[in-house]
Amino acid sequence: MTKPQDNARKLPDLARLEGRLGHAFADRSLLETALTHMSAEGARRASYQRLEFLGDRVLGLSIADMLFARYPQAEEGDMSRRLADLVRKETCAEVATAWEIGGYLRLGEGEILGGARKNKAILADVCESIIGAVFIDGGYDAARGLVERAFGERLLKPARPLRDAKTALQEWAQGRGYQTPTYSERGRSGPDHAPLFRVAARITGLPDAEAEGPSKRLAEQSAAEAFLRREGLWSETMEGGNG
Repeated sequence: MTKPQDNARKLPDLARLEGRLGHAFADRSLLETALTHMSAEGARRASYQRLEFLGDRVLGLSIADMLFARYPQAEEGDMSRRLADLVRKETCAEVATAWEIGGYLRLGEGEILGGARKNKAILADVCESIIGAVFIDGGYDAARGLVERAFGERLLKPARPLRDAKTALQEWAQGRGYQTPTYSERGRSGPDHAPLFRVAARITGLPDAEAEGPSKRLAEQSAAEAFLRREGLWSETMEGGNG
């Protein structure tokens, strides 16, 4: 049985966590459940698994809602790639780490000794369970607000480009019956320790597009992007820029 003094110790910690989340729970037991691993206290306390299930769906809906509003010109495929990047377990674990969730987790002794407070799979699960808890406590608007605060910057600037320009150009060319794009070096400038390469992207039957970069690989990517932009086929929403 939990002692009164234990509850007194927990409240300040949960209040600080609520501050990081930007949500004060009307029913703080929801937050406690969201932080409880199934290894903690046996069957006497519910674990976060059901809340994780709910939070996973709320996260997906919230991100889709945000993408739809933020990028009105983006195609379905581009939004799907961005959605997949944002809801992946690695991203959720990064968010939980930013919330400093590890120290709040309720774990069994074995899990604690096994380093579960830094376990990325557990942190990702708890990120989702907290979103689910906020949804139950405050409704969709509160949960979406939490997701927007935690994932908003990542939504604007994802960790990885959503599309590789050379791949996108090749797919476009093949889809329209053109030959595979080729790349040729048109010039090189700058000192040996910091060269600048100029490369042309070429598709037979269409004008070349040129661009520069600090390496041939990056110059080729830039040339492919320049080609796509000229054809009206590339935008900031495809590469994770600011739109």
